[in-house]
This record gives sequence, structure tokens and C-alpha cells, in this order.
Amino acid sequence: MPTQIEILLDKIKNLEDELVDELQKQQEEFSYEISKRRIYFEEKVIARHKRHVKQLFSYISDAKIKHILSVPFIWICIVPIVLMDITISLYQEICFPIYGIPKVKRQDYVVFDRQYLNYLNIIEKINCFYCSYANGLFGYFQEIAGRTEQFWCPIKHAKRIKSLHSRYQKFIDYGDAETYRVKIEKTRHDFKDIK
Repeated sequence: MPTQIEILLDKIKNLEDELVDELQKQQEEFSYEISKRRIYFEEKVIARHKRHVKQLFSYISDAKIKHILSVPFIWICIVPIVLMDITISLYQEICFPIYGIPKVKRQDYVVFDRQYLNYLNIIEKINCFYCSYANGLFGYFQEIAGRTEQFWCPIKHAKRIKSLHSRYQKFIDYGDAETYRVKIEKTRHDFKDIK
């Protein structure tokens, strides 16, 4: 019988799915469709978008100097992000088959689609690319780490944590030694919910 925590986590997951479905309804509102991972807008929408592009000279001259000065500090982060990407992706490729853990699909987390927005200038598109890459990777990393944690240490925390990863509901309650010893092997390999 599911615990109250498992019931609440299932409700949260269902609400997240409902939110994603609702966000997808924007396709109709903003007149676009997705085909083969590409976004297509209606011609009249493209024309309307192009009227809202901020020209590069205006974009740069309107920028606050403190924002311009912070750019190198933002972009230097790309080095460790790419190194982490290579390292964690390599880890997953080598270790997940050994452990019998299903691999995380990168394309479910790292999404590049803002380049199709004709109201963004080239600098905005580059910035959007960077943010999509970095934030998508962090979600990808969290899922890989969550699956790893499920295999090696599937125990819930006693202290409150700010954000739960997708595998957390499978974990064994903190302090439940008997259940841990009985269910550890089953919990380590319980990935049947992954599509």
C-alpha cells in the first residue's frame, strides 16, 4: 500500500505532466507546429515577429554597462560546463550498462528551439542557446545522478531538501533498516516506470 508521501509525489508528477500539456497548448495560441524537432510558424506570424526584432546597435547601446561587464564571467562558465558534459556523458555510457540502469536521453533535457523565434536578434539567440544548453545539461546531470543514487544509495533524507529528483519517490525511508535490507536489490533495479 502506498504511503502518503508516495501518493503526494504521484500527485506532483501528475500535476507536472498536466502543466506540460497545458504549455503545449500554446502551439495553437501562437500559431506554430512542431515537426521532426523543428518549429514552424505561419507566415503572418513570422512577419509580425520580424517587426519586433531589436536591431544590434540599439540592443548594445541600450544595454547597461554593468551587464556588458558581466558577460565574460557568464561565458567563462562554458568551460566547466562542457567538461562536465563530456565527463558525465562518458560516465553514463560506460557505467549505466554495467549497473543495468537505463540511460538518460539527452534530447529530453537539452532542447534547442529558440533559434526559430524571429523576434530575437543574433545576440539574443546566442544567449538563448547558451542558457538552453546549460540549464538543459543541469537537468540531464540531475537525472543521471538520481538514477545513480537510486542504484547505490536509495535512502530518503531525514532533513528537508529543496528539490526532489525524479527517482526520489522510489527510495526507502530514512531510518527503516529492515526495509532497506529486504528491498535494496529490488529498489536498485526498479526502473520499469522509465519510458
